[in-house]
Amino acid sequence: MVVIPQIPQNIFYIIIAVIVIIGLIFLILQWRRVKVSQNNVAFLAKQAELRKIELVERDLESKRMMNDIILHKPEKLSQIKENTSDIMLKAGYINNEINERVNHIESTTEYMKLQKLLKDIENKEKELNKKTKFLGENKL
Repeated sequence: MVVIPQIPQNIFYIIIAVIVIIGLIFLILQWRRVKVSQNNVAFLAKQAELRKIELVERDLESKRMMNDIILHKPEKLSQIKENTSDIMLKAGYINNEINERVNHIESTTEYMKLQKLLKDIENKEKELNKKTKFLGENKL
């Protein structure tokens, strides 16, 4: 005959509580994974939609450009040239300003390096002077 061990009632409740807690943790983890997956799917759907819109816009733009091959009025072309030259001047000014700042920073760092080297040389000179004085006193 099979002997069934007797489990105290408190331990039985504890075992059931542990099983329930493990089940709840598992359910919470699964629920979280589902939410993350749903967010990822929604994000990818939005991205796909944006790409479709972008492709349609490109297609429409290319079709419009094919239809707009007609030369523009001379006024528009001269205005475009003026705007382009203004933008190029501004870009040149900004490039010059950036180059000046970079040169200033480089010269400042070189100056700091030279000052550090000068201090090192002065320290070594002091050490050498001390050593020569010490050697001169020992010879006497």
